Order: sequence, then C-alpha cells, then structure tokens
Amino acid sequence: MNRLVSMLVWGGISALAAAAFGVLALSRGESVNAAWLLTAALCSYAVGYRFYSRFLAARVFGLDDRRATPAERHNNGRDFVPTNKWVLYGHHFAAIAGAGPLVGPVLAAQFGFLPGTLWLVIGVVLGGAVQDFTILFCSLRRDGKSLGQMAKEEVNPAAGATAMLAVLFIMIILLAVLALIVVNALKASPWGLFTLGCTVPIALLMGWWMKRWRPGRVGEASAAGAVLLLGALVAGGWVAGQPQLAPLFTHSATTLTWIMVAYGFIASVLPVWMLLCPRDYLSTFLKITTILVLAVAILVILPPLRMPALTPFATLGEGPVFAGKLFPFAFITIACGAISGFHSLVASGTTPKMIARESDARMIGYGGMLMESFVGVMAMIAACTLDPGVYFAMNTTPAALAQASQALGQAGFVVTPETMQALAARMGEATLVARSGGAPSLAVGMAQIFASVTGVLGGGGRTLDALWYHFAIMFEALFILTTIDTGTRVGRFMLQEIVGHVWPKFGETSWYPSVIASSACVVLGWGYFLYQGVVDPLGGINSLWPLFGIANQLLAAVALCVGTTILIKMGRQRFAWVTLAPLAWLMAVTMTAGWQKVFSADPRLGFLAHAASLAGSADPHAGRLVFNDRLNTFVALLFMVVVGVLIVTSVREWWLVLSRRKPAVVHEAPFVETGYATGD
Repeated sequence: MNRLVSMLVWGGISALAAAAFGVLALSRGESVNAAWLLTAALCSYAVGYRFYSRFLAARVFGLDDRRATPAERHNNGRDFVPTNKWVLYGHHFAAIAGAGPLVGPVLAAQFGFLPGTLWLVIGVVLGGAVQDFTILFCSLRRDGKSLGQMAKEEVNPAAGATAMLAVLFIMIILLAVLALIVVNALKASPWGLFTLGCTVPIALLMGWWMKRWRPGRVGEASAAGAVLLLGALVAGGWVAGQPQLAPLFTHSATTLTWIMVAYGFIASVLPVWMLLCPRDYLSTFLKITTILVLAVAILVILPPLRMPALTPFATLGEGPVFAGKLFPFAFITIACGAISGFHSLVASGTTPKMIARESDARMIGYGGMLMESFVGVMAMIAACTLDPGVYFAMNTTPAALAQASQALGQAGFVVTPETMQALAARMGEATLVARSGGAPSLAVGMAQIFASVTGVLGGGGRTLDALWYHFAIMFEALFILTTIDTGTRVGRFMLQEIVGHVWPKFGETSWYPSVIASSACVVLGWGYFLYQGVVDPLGGINSLWPLFGIANQLLAAVALCVGTTILIKMGRQRFAWVTLAPLAWLMAVTMTAGWQKVFSADPRLGFLAHAASLAGSADPHAGRLVFNDRLNTFVALLFMVVVGVLIVTSVREWWLVLSRRKPAVVHEAPFVETGYATGD
C-alpha cells in the first residue's frame, strides 16, 4: 500500500513538472504566470533529489556510514571538525552560493525566460549537483584533498601539477571578482555594512555556544542566532536612517577593500568552528528564508512573466546586455545555479573536512546545489517580471542601448525617461539607467514583488518599495561575502598542498606558521587585484573580468574530468556516464565560448577584434584597453590549453585502465571503522 501511495505521489509530482514545462515552452505571445516557472523547478528538484541523488549515493558511490570520515580520523579542532549536518549544510550552501545564482540568470534574461530556466533546472539535476556530490565524495575518501591534488594523484603528476597552479590562479580571479561585487554593493549601503558587521560577533557567539558552552545544542544556538540576526537586520535599517550613525557605516571602496582583506585573513586562520562555519550557517538563515518568502509571495500575487520566452537576441547575437548568441553564452553567463567550477573547490576544501558521516554528503553536496539553483530560478523570475524596457534600460549602457534600439523597438521593448525617473524615485535612487551587472535589476524585481504582497496584506504597498530595494541590495551583498571567507580558506589549503611538495612541513594544514603564511599569500593575491580594480577602472580585476565565466566553467570541466577518472579506477566504469555526459556538454560549450571570445571578428565579442578596432583611436585609454585585450587573450588560451591537456591525459588514462594496460590504482585513504554509534 505504501509503495502504491509513493508511486502515485511521485507520479503526480512528475506529471505536474511536465505540465508546467509544457505551459512555459508552448506559450505563443500570451502572458505566462511566474507560478508555472516556480512549479516546474520545484517539482524537478524533488524528483531529482529523491531518485537521482539516491541512485548516485547508493549505486555509484556506495556511501558507507561504517567508514570513519576525515573529520573523525583527523579531528584537530581547527580544520578537521565533525560537524552537525544541518550546520554544515548551512556552511556549504553559504560558501557556494555567491553572486552567480543571483546575477547570472538576470543577465541571461536578455535571451528570454525559457533558455535560462531550462539550463538552471536540467543543468543542476544532471550536471551541477552531480559535480558537487562527486567531488565531495572523492575528497571525502581522500582525507579532504583538494581538486588539484586529486588531479595530480589520479590523472597524471605533470598535468595534475600544472592544473593545480591553474586552479589556484582561477581561484584568485574568482575571489577578486566576487570581492569587487561586495565592495560595490556596500560602499553606499550603511544598512548592509552594519548588518554584515553584526554577523561576525553573532557567529562567534554561536560557535562558542555549540562548541564550548552547550556542545551539540544546535537548536538553541540556531534560535538565538536567528533572533539576533533579525535584530541586526532591523537595526541596520534604523542606523541607515540616522544622520549621525549612517556616516559611521558608509565607507569608500578603498576602505572596504582593506576591511575585506582583513576579514578574509582572520576567517582563514581562526578554527573553522569559531567563525567561518557558524557565520555561514547564520547567513543561510537569511538567504534561504528570503528566497522561500519570495517564492510564497510569487504564489500569492501570481505575477506575469513580462519577458517573452525567447527574445530576438537569442539568435541575433547582438544583445545590448552582452554580446554573443544563446549558444554558448547563455550557458557561460548562468554558471552558479546550473554548474560551477568554484563549487568543486569548496567540495574539496572545507566541507569534506567537517562531514561526520558519509551519508551526509548526499544532502550537503547534491541538496545544497539544488537550493542554489532554486535561488537562480528566483532571480530569473524577479528579472523577467520587470517590464522588458525597464530591464534593458537598467542593464545597458546608453551607447549599447542606442545601437540596439531598432531591435528593441521591433520587439516592443521600449521605455520612456519619465518611467525610469519615477521608478528610481520609488526605489530611493537618483537613477536606475545603465545600472548594469544584474544586481540592481534583481533588487528592483524583488522589491516590486515584496511590495505587492505588502500591499495585498494592507502594509502600504508601493510606499515600501525603497525599503525592500535596499533590503535586496544588502541581501545580495550577504550572499556574496560568504564565498570570500570560505574561498580564502580553500585557497590556503591549495597553496599549502602545492608548497608541501617541496617543503612537507608547510603542507600540514594545522601548522600555524604555514596557516598564517599561506592565508596571507592568498588574501594578498586576490586583494591586490581587488585594490587595483577599485582605484583603476581599467586595471586589476577589471582587466580580467571578461574571463570570469569561462574560467569558472573550465574549472568545472577539470572537476568532472577528475571525477570520471576516479569512478573508472574504482571499477565503476558502467556509471561513468553520470560525469561524462555533463563533461562533454561543458567542454563543447566552454571551448566554443573561449574560441569566440578570442577570435570572433565582432569587436563587441572578440578580444583580438576589439584590440584591432582601437588602432589609431583618439581615446586616451586605448593603449590600456589594447593591453587588457591581449592579456585576456593570453590568459584565456592558457586556461583552454591547460584544461585541454588534462582532458587528453585523462582520456589516455581511461583507455589504459579500461584496456587493462595499466593497473587501476586509486589513492583512497584506508578503511577505518567509525567510532560513532548509530544515531550520534
């Protein structure tokens, strides 16, 4: 009877998902309710987690709770700390969910709501969540080793060592980009800076509570942290409205840069239970609660998707937000939320060193990525409920908007200056025109949805637009900051492993001289690019910004390549398709995008074409722009070559192992029986 009920329930959920996707895909000009998009995503996530992640955990990986994890075997109270699975889920989700799931879908909305939605849902179920779960499992069985170290040991020492260096450099670029987004969001937001600052002492209190004062009392610490966080959130709004207090939390971008560097260093060297894990766990309260409330709000007011399923820019390749056609650039722009290489660094960094039981990896690895995709879907809905004219006016420079005016006019995507001025006034901003980057658009979309619900409940409606807008800006900054602290710690682990090959003592993650030196090197690395990007609009990380998406997806290809190699060497070659399929798709997408970014004849797209178009230009910055184009060309080709070599080397390794010309040697840690009793 229970089996019959289960079949009926899951059959109904699957049918509902299919019906929702049918409504989205078959709409022909008529208005589509955002609730259909939300329904399609939620039902797909439920089916994917219930069946596919269970298949991966039991059949492909063989998770075994009798096996002691690295956190139990190497428990040192600093980096290796057995952690409650809900707390660790909060840390892992906060660490992987940075700017990507918020900003990427908003930018990709220029192609319409359908391509991005399909990639977010299908990509995460079959690709992104699989990558995160696979790398987490592989690192868990190898004493928490990093992605680069696993590539060196399992694929090829020479290619793996090169990949380790490339991965570390990609990590520095990713951290600098994310830090710049945080700095730009906080430099005019005393509310955001105050609330984020309060999360540090609250997290220290929670860490002390769960570790020292009331060990294991996660519920008590969570309740106290949630109340204090809510108080900090309300107090932040009050502080921002006080003329005497607001200036104390309003700082320049340069000052915020040094604050970011100092915070990243401190979070990297302190024991993980003291600040990093509880602060990320605390941040997850606000992140997930806000997203769930947004989902409920959508179901209450049922807003229509104003953006069409497909816009003309999906095939023209001349979109005003960014250049390039739907394939491959929709799949590069939407990285986090579908599949992201940065996640593999967290899954082989802090998280495997804190998992208490192997079975926890399913919820943390696969489930954490599904939640991030859900965030991406919410961002897509928020962007697509905006009037298309408003969306393009916000995300496009005046020059690009004028260039695309004919296509926008033919599609009916027009907006008057008076409309933009009125919208800016409602949001408490001087202007919203040319506020590119995706974050302001998301904030406006969220503010309008929340304000509509407030109006339905009799709370003032439109009068609260400015309040909700600035809350959304703070919310986005909170999302991104949690990747900085974890990313710095992961970078520290990677640097310790690399130097540890020539100085074994340095490779000991608990040796404090190594901890301090490696943490300082990592924060100075991304801090340098961040600082130069802040003081020079054409320097620092600004010069490497165009490589962000490609570098991230190439990193995901490395992760899937390593995961496939390990599965084959484990004797699970019949299941290698679970990583091979997303790897093949990702290589096709990313290599195509990289080639076009370098060699396209369109100056808006190709680095070399853009550099050539500046020859003889009277622009005083032409020389710097040409240098940046050539630098991006070199770095993009270098990354593509390194990943290509690793792929070729891996394929050779697969062939040698499968043809039995080489023994399948895996570098798993020996099996050790866990000392935990059932139910611990």
